Amino acid sequence: GGFGVRGEVRVTAFTADPLALTAYGPLLRADGTVALTLSATRPDKSGVVGRAKEIATKEQADALRGLKLYVPRDRFPEPDEDEFYLADLLGVEVRDTAGEVMGTVKSVQNFGADDMLEIAPATGGPTWYLPFTKAATPELHLADGWLLAVALIFFTLPRSARRSAA
Repeated sequence: GGFGVRGEVRVTAFTADPLALTAYGPLLRADGTVALTLSATRPDKSGVVGRAKEIATKEQADALRGLKLYVPRDRFPEPDEDEFYLADLLGVEVRDTAGEVMGTVKSVQNFGADDMLEIAPATGGPTWYLPFTKAATPELHLADGWLLAVALIFFTLPRSARRSAA
């Protein structure tokens, strides 16, 4: 969204170093078209504030409020040997201790306490959540496309707490 009266934009960053956004090149829309090319950035409490060559006025910046921005994966640095990006978990099979497939990771959520894996059940039905902790997921076999789930308690959101599709 807009910041100030001179057409600067505020971008919320989900990166270890918010200023790294400028190193990734143009930020893209979901369809792959260029949305913003940041320059002259400075840190802000939730990301960066800066100028974008596509924005000249406060009104143009305000019109982009809420726009989701993307960076192609190939622009990120390779993670260290024992590290990975949370996006690497998407689509990974979740297996129980008997090796049975319980489902696949649909998304990684954080509701404030810790990361939770949203699991799409192999048998269909509502998604459920698995704490993403070493106790609940002691083994990650990302190269083979699966992880081990040993948590004894899984939960789904009550129907009244789920967001509606409309």
